Amino acid sequence: MTRTCSPRLLRRLPSALAAALLAALLLPTPASAQGYFDQYELENILTRRASSLDALPEVYYEYMVYDDPSGNSVMARNRLYSRLGDGDMKLGHQRAQLVELLNRVTLENVSLGDTLVVPTEYGLDFRAYSPFPRYYPGARDHNKVFIIHKTIQAFAAYEYGTLQRWGIVNTGNPDSTATPNGRFNFNWKQEQRVSTLSPPGEEWEMFWVFNFHAARGIHVHQYAMPTGGPTSHGCVRLVDADAKWIYNWADPWQTTRGHIGPGSGQGRIQSPGTTVLVLGEDPPEHHPNPFVEKRRYPVLKRVSLPTDPYSVEPGTPQQEMWDRIRKQRASR
Repeated sequence: MTRTCSPRLLRRLPSALAAALLAALLLPTPASAQGYFDQYELENILTRRASSLDALPEVYYEYMVYDDPSGNSVMARNRLYSRLGDGDMKLGHQRAQLVELLNRVTLENVSLGDTLVVPTEYGLDFRAYSPFPRYYPGARDHNKVFIIHKTIQAFAAYEYGTLQRWGIVNTGNPDSTATPNGRFNFNWKQEQRVSTLSPPGEEWEMFWVFNFHAARGIHVHQYAMPTGGPTSHGCVRLVDADAKWIYNWADPWQTTRGHIGPGSGQGRIQSPGTTVLVLGEDPPEHHPNPFVEKRRYPVLKRVSLPTDPYSVEPGTPQQEMWDRIRKQRASR
């Protein structure tokens, strides 16, 4: 690709201009105006799958300034497409979707002079761009573990310690309805549901709903995905493709009344669903920054996971009950 803003080319700029650009990269900038991801445009990126996780290359990142000598935003966007696609505008447009996803911003909300982070490799299994480790040794003995990390506003799904999928989320608004931290289990699920918080005369439809906090009615589900950070009423919003995948991948609880809908909770619980960990703190200014902005190049922030999923404090009395049962069985 054309690395217009790589460190090597930055050194070729006039010294005053290069100094100004580097200063702009390192200074904190206000969060971009909030936009919404086109969830269906992202599906091809999120569903790519490599034959082997170990075969995925290490991805590096560099800076690219959104600008054009004309000062015209349309020309700046076309120039970005050309640079991302090595002169192929159509390819650049496709690659820009990944750039938007990684930067948590849509191009409609990027201003002239803003700096984007771009990967050195495109078209890979999305796990290649994961801030979560590809392997989680502490979860090797767990058939499935689902992790929500509030700081980076992302999720990860592991099977026996191997990363199966990751993606972006919007958690609860920390000023009013924060998503609680702790260890939970998936409970009931339902393909489509109208939120009980819907205002009069308006229905907030949620799809691929999977509950993990029955008492507070907190779920993961498909919904509109703002480019900013925590914004929901406590639930965890997902892109459609991710919500549907999780709905089919994770295990629900088993009760004497099944596992579909909250009514299943009226039965006797026979076994818990997949373990859910909610980790991290809400991001500053409600906007996640997935990269460490170093002077020469950006570095993807890597998530540190607890040594043992069971070391995370239980989030509800339900988890405390299952902990007691688990310990009793282990002592026999």
